[in-house]
Amino acid sequence: MSRTAHLHRKSWPGAPAGFFEVEAAGLRWLAEAEAAGGASIVAVHDVAPDHIDLARVAPGRPTPGSSEALGHALARTHAAGADAFGAPPPGWSGDAWIGRQPQPNDPTPTWGLFFAEQRVRPFVRRAVDAGHLDGDAARVVDAVCDRLASGAFDDDRPPARIHGDLWSGNLLFSGVGAVLIDPAAHGGHGLTDLAMLALFGCPERDRLEAAYAETAGLDRRWRSLIGLHQLHPLATHAASHGPEYAAELVATARRYR
Repeated sequence: MSRTAHLHRKSWPGAPAGFFEVEAAGLRWLAEAEAAGGASIVAVHDVAPDHIDLARVAPGRPTPGSSEALGHALARTHAAGADAFGAPPPGWSGDAWIGRQPQPNDPTPTWGLFFAEQRVRPFVRRAVDAGHLDGDAARVVDAVCDRLASGAFDDDRPPARIHGDLWSGNLLFSGVGAVLIDPAAHGGHGLTDLAMLALFGCPERDRLEAAYAETAGLDRRWRSLIGLHQLHPLATHAASHGPEYAAELVATARRYR
């Protein structure tokens, strides 16, 4: 990555077609919610097949107030909605990426079916193919995917406009608050973003979660479902990083069989 005084360039010579374009589309889609009090999103200045230029975020320190404000704002971003579960950013079709791993974004009628078939099973198969997950362990996760696809965990919340890769490295704190970068944006369930933050940690997470729950109107059982939403990031890391994440993936899946 290279920097100028005001821009931050991410580059990848030979990037897959659309890699940076879908990131730009996701950032702009998320940014549409800012006018209604949604989370601050890094601004896109230029995009090309091998790079994206973003506004440089001046570093700052997180505070209890900035984390709480982010919780409220993230709930408003989610409330901006999406056309369907799995819907990509407007104007985009075809695969997107989480990190450098491709994943589909095909509109789907229900969240559980989308999450099972497009966010968990593909990465479980890759983990098996890579030798990071054996067949018996994969069947544990597949059993949960069967429950997800059947609608066992669906609720009445509409598709949310989610970041999709909201770990702490994609959350920057500036002097004026939190700024989100590097999304895998799509129509999903808001708990998926909270689950990613819970898995990899973030400053003042308790304050952020309390503020989010208040603004989003979550019911009391939401914390018990965080592990379910962590199956996606755990599966992606099992595929790319190895057996340590695979073991955590299976242990988490056992709670929801």
